[in-house]
Amino acid sequence: MIDFSLSDEQQALQELARKFAREEMIPKAAHHDETGEFPREVAKKAWELGLMNTHIPPEYGGPGLGTLDGCIITEELAYGCTGIATAMEANALASAPVIVAGNDEQKREFLGRLTAEPLFAAYAVTEPGAGSDVAGIRTTARKVGDEYVINGSKAWITNGGVASWYFVLAYTDQAAKHRGMSGFLVPADTPGITVGRKENNLGQRASDTRGLTFEDVKVPAKWLLGKEGDGFKIAMSAFDHTRPPVAAGAVGLAHRAMDEAIRYAQERKTFGLPIAAYQAVSFMIADMAKDIEAGRLLVWQAAWAIDNGIRNTKFAAFAKAYCADMAMRVATDAVQVHGGYGYSKEYPVEKLMRDAKIYQIYEGTSQIQRLIIAKEIFERR
Repeated sequence: MIDFSLSDEQQALQELARKFAREEMIPKAAHHDETGEFPREVAKKAWELGLMNTHIPPEYGGPGLGTLDGCIITEELAYGCTGIATAMEANALASAPVIVAGNDEQKREFLGRLTAEPLFAAYAVTEPGAGSDVAGIRTTARKVGDEYVINGSKAWITNGGVASWYFVLAYTDQAAKHRGMSGFLVPADTPGITVGRKENNLGQRASDTRGLTFEDVKVPAKWLLGKEGDGFKIAMSAFDHTRPPVAAGAVGLAHRAMDEAIRYAQERKTFGLPIAAYQAVSFMIADMAKDIEAGRLLVWQAAWAIDNGIRNTKFAAFAKAYCADMAMRVATDAVQVHGGYGYSKEYPVEKLMRDAKIYQIYEGTSQIQRLIIAKEIFERR
């Protein structure tokens, strides 16, 4: 039996996140966008309310919520500001490999850090010459005694400058290509790590995005996730858990853009009528509404599947590709509804349009999602 209703607990989470977004995030969004200042105080309040690290199991200090629960929360937070929401949500991507493949000691050490204090973590995979082509990374990890020595560079790392630890993907056997990659948990204060400058990004400017350099960084062998060669599989499996919430963030942004367009269309008058009375405008907003609803359903399907032990790779790619493209389209149309005012920073829609673009790029571009979908269709029928 299909049931689209939310439980009482889910409704309470939704209302908590919605209230937080409107009272704590929206009033501060323009400041963080303008300055690029990391939203540490906002994140601390979210952490205190239990709106961060929701996926971490209770035995490691978290609430152990499901992916669908996380998507419900993320959609509401993204409505407030996706830059601030991404700064908080990056913990989910960093810790997903630990949840998927970590042993008890690793989980207690690294997941426990995030639940004991309002700290941050980062997923360090992308490199200057390796984004969508993960097999193109050049970072290496060489076993020396009971340690691994890591050398290489990472790029575009969300939370790179504020993280207390990193998940790092590196080659332990370059000849084996992707089967020679291994994943490591690396404390950020380990000697040999250099944090680069904060990137001056187009949108989601509150998010701390930086490069990282590893020079003879020594990591105890006990912080190897799984065994040597498991890294690529672990890194990619994390996306089945995190792409639905990322897509949910795109839905939240689109919902905010639509609400701003509706408000303006009802207030702005031309020829004596609100512009909402004109079909050219009302049809644009009608398309926003139907596309947002469709995106939300794709998110819920992908989240429901993994929560129920069903392989969701294709569903997660459906949700990520559709919602990313949809958010960009809706935000752009919201600017159009506002006309010249939409191009001004007096109104929030120009920020929403800038913030939306990254959804088509990070955690796998829209083109990569289509490659995944095609592979699922033709190779896993």
